[in-house]
Amino acid sequence: MADLGGALLIGGTSSDAGKSLVVAGLCRALARDGVRVAPFKAQNMSNNSVVTPDGGEIGRAQALQAFACGLEPSTRFNPVLLKPGSDRRSHVVLRGRPAGDVGARDYLTWRSRLREVVAEELAALRRDFDVVLCEGAGSVAEINLRDSDIANMGLARAARLPVLLVTDIDRGGSLASLFGTTAILEPADQALIAGYVINKFRGDPTILEPGLQQVRAITGRPTLGVVPFADDLWLDAEDSLSAPVGRRVGPPLEPARSRARLRVAAIRLPRISNSTDVEALACEPGVDVTWVDDPGSVAAADLVVIPGTRATVADLTWMRDRGIADAVTDRAARGAPIIAVCGGFQMLARTIDDAIESGRGRVDGLGVFDLDIAFAADKTLRQVTGTGGGGEAIGGYEIHHGRVVGSRENTWIVDDAAGPEGAVRGAVRGTHWHGLLANDAFRRRLLTEVAAEAGVADFRVAGDTEVEAIRRRQVDTMADLVSEHLDLDAVMHLIANGPPVSAPVIRHQLDDRTGRSQTLSWPND
Repeated sequence: MADLGGALLIGGTSSDAGKSLVVAGLCRALARDGVRVAPFKAQNMSNNSVVTPDGGEIGRAQALQAFACGLEPSTRFNPVLLKPGSDRRSHVVLRGRPAGDVGARDYLTWRSRLREVVAEELAALRRDFDVVLCEGAGSVAEINLRDSDIANMGLARAARLPVLLVTDIDRGGSLASLFGTTAILEPADQALIAGYVINKFRGDPTILEPGLQQVRAITGRPTLGVVPFADDLWLDAEDSLSAPVGRRVGPPLEPARSRARLRVAAIRLPRISNSTDVEALACEPGVDVTWVDDPGSVAAADLVVIPGTRATVADLTWMRDRGIADAVTDRAARGAPIIAVCGGFQMLARTIDDAIESGRGRVDGLGVFDLDIAFAADKTLRQVTGTGGGGEAIGGYEIHHGRVVGSRENTWIVDDAAGPEGAVRGAVRGTHWHGLLANDAFRRRLLTEVAAEAGVADFRVAGDTEVEAIRRRQVDTMADLVSEHLDLDAVMHLIANGPPVSAPVIRHQLDDRTGRSQTLSWPND
């Protein structure tokens, strides 16, 4: 058997701690130094996904990390993807392909199969690359899920991986989180925790330093880096926490200019998928994109975007209950611009026949488009190319069960393989394509049309915005941050040599006199 390359697990004290960005930054930093590096996330739970060149589906964060490595996205990098469709059930994507639905309880029956897949893929990557940087999922301290864990300490224990814990200090309580996350783990798991990374730090590091020294004294583990807050890192957000209602999408506001601004309201659906579609609009100077969930914001915006969803029928019901559906149909009737993507596009149909996602059968859509949607058992998963209305070369990807049937609408774009795609009626446009708005020439022409339709006469689209270049700069910024603020020599030592030989174990016992818990640290037995 070939020797295995080095590997490291970047875990977190919570969701959205910054694990994905730290992994992407390390991937880019190592790749720039000529290291053959690959990302790996054993199990991801996210509705933000992309299609790989071979027609598989993986989490968007792993696609970004592959980009950072200079690699094409591959199902090898994310063998298990869970796509929540409700609070209790998720769609399972195994090695890039649909594998069924699973609930929290019956997930236990899947764990042996999933563990085998994860172990095989990680071992294969370690044979093919010098370094594999693994990203954990959520918090490593979800001890109620430890028996079925394949992404955090379960993976680290099985593969003997050293673990770096990342915490988001911008939320507060990070030092306690580092201690508590380590202490709550069983001794064999604690032994793999090699050090800590503070993320999103604002202020003077010298003020934080005494706290880090105390954490080291209590836990026996060093902090290997304090990464400063960088508010210009916002593309390719994966976690739903990154798209809260009222949050403005995009870089910090540019200085005030005479240029007119285009106000975009992106509807924050409960089961939103591929929310990153709106980020391409936010790349444009003068375009303000905000997540909304109320009819007033939908009515007032210059442009409304209805994004994709993992549950078209359920989220359409939610829109009706909140009065948002009426605001959408009113916009369409008065000729106000709307862009609808995938599930959002399906909502605008006359009828939706869905026995797959919701099991509801035929239900009424919003009737904006004179077409129907029928859900098929086979999921469409493919990368696509085509031509925009202005003759632009365009590309994107499709991930959906719903198919257009009986359309009597003008189509929006042309798919090289499938022909006419999407629909246009007045100022309302819809498509099943994700990633369409990231095509620069297409997006510029579209925004010029939208501004005219919305009556924003003074808006002028920039002629030099390139989404791919912005993504590349952000990945390089991540690499610069970890290169400057992490002890990369210590990180590489862990990758090459594995977990620390004698990491302390934090144990607890009750003081017989006071009844209080005492915390004791000493080397692992």
